[in-house]
Amino acid sequence: MITPLDIENKKFSKQMMNGYNVDEVDEFLDQIMQDYETNYKELASMKTKVDELNNALEHYKNIENTLQNTLVMAQSTAEEVKSVAKQQADQIISEAQKEAENILRTSKEGVAKDLEDIDQKIKMKEQQFNDVKKQFDVYKAKMESLLISQSEIIKEINKEED
Repeated sequence: MITPLDIENKKFSKQMMNGYNVDEVDEFLDQIMQDYETNYKELASMKTKVDELNNALEHYKNIENTLQNTLVMAQSTAEEVKSVAKQQADQIISEAQKEAENILRTSKEGVAKDLEDIDQKIKMKEQQFNDVKKQFDVYKAKMESLLISQSEIIKEINKEED
């Protein structure tokens, strides 16, 4: 690419006849050189700006990639945490159910044993009641027999007195 300095240093050979007016050519070249220099500086500035923007774009693309990777990792971690939490919850529920079953079984066994004990006590009390009733019946029979014999004795005494 031609630089403003190239234009400024450009020299033309001069013709003697029918040549161009040297002052006009120089003036025109000066004007071109100034315009070209302005354009060249603008282009250089724009290239710098484009490079800066490309660098910024690359930086933001890197940030975007990092954010996407972070998001993917966060989603993966969230799913893993959710899975672990579900497993722990399932384990807690399973253990609670087993514990409840153990408590229920133990309670049933305890109730069954208590019922057996109560049933034995009832049978024992019934036996004691039957024994007392038999003793009472024997005592009653003895008393009735004694009363009858006493009544007969009294009747005989009364007969003798009469």
